[in-house]
Amino acid sequence: MSSRVAVIQFPGSNDDRDALWALKALGADARLVWHAESELPAKTGAVVLPGGFSYGDYLRCGAIARFAPVMDAVLRFAADGGLVLGICNGFQILCEAGLLPGVLRPNVSLSFICRDVALRVERSDTPFTSRCEPGQRLVIPIKHHDGAWFAPAELLAELESRGQILLRYEENPNGAVGDVAAVTNEAGNVMGLMPHPEHAVDPLLGSGDGALILAGLLDAVREQSASVALA
Repeated sequence: MSSRVAVIQFPGSNDDRDALWALKALGADARLVWHAESELPAKTGAVVLPGGFSYGDYLRCGAIARFAPVMDAVLRFAADGGLVLGICNGFQILCEAGLLPGVLRPNVSLSFICRDVALRVERSDTPFTSRCEPGQRLVIPIKHHDGAWFAPAELLAELESRGQILLRYEENPNGAVGDVAAVTNEAGNVMGLMPHPEHAVDPLLGSGDGALILAGLLDAVREQSASVALA
């Protein structure tokens, strides 16, 4: 059963076609959706907000994209339980839109970082990490300047207690609080991560670990689609 995924394309997105290629390579019916659209394609099973520099990041990263017409549709989709994945700039946009907790701040080095990093899987019972094992080590590249996730200590403790931290850096590259690389919303249907899984879907690219994240998402979409078909 095919999985229809909407990849949102903002002015300044530069990993939209990479995400499209990776999802199609994993069997998805992936489609680009322009930021000015007011609705998602029919039968959309998941939404991916890709990396890049939406609207040039002339304000805070993601702060302008949060007001794009398509984001109203994404907010409705998420509120209805739809699966949403934000990668890098997409993570920033989801935080700005209030779909994910915390904010993304400049790297502690105040420099752009582009390299592979090792991650530790905290949970495997989510739609995004179902193909992983708790404690599993993943190697996925990062490329960002404002990638240090931050939340006050009280909020971080709440997220920890609810299991909303999904991935952590083995060696923190950017100063993120709690070594956090990926978080989910309380309902568990929205996830943001700074590493780029779409750049790690084939060992020829250095790692195939990113495919575990994207394929887990597609598994969940197919399961939802099958449930609807049987209802």
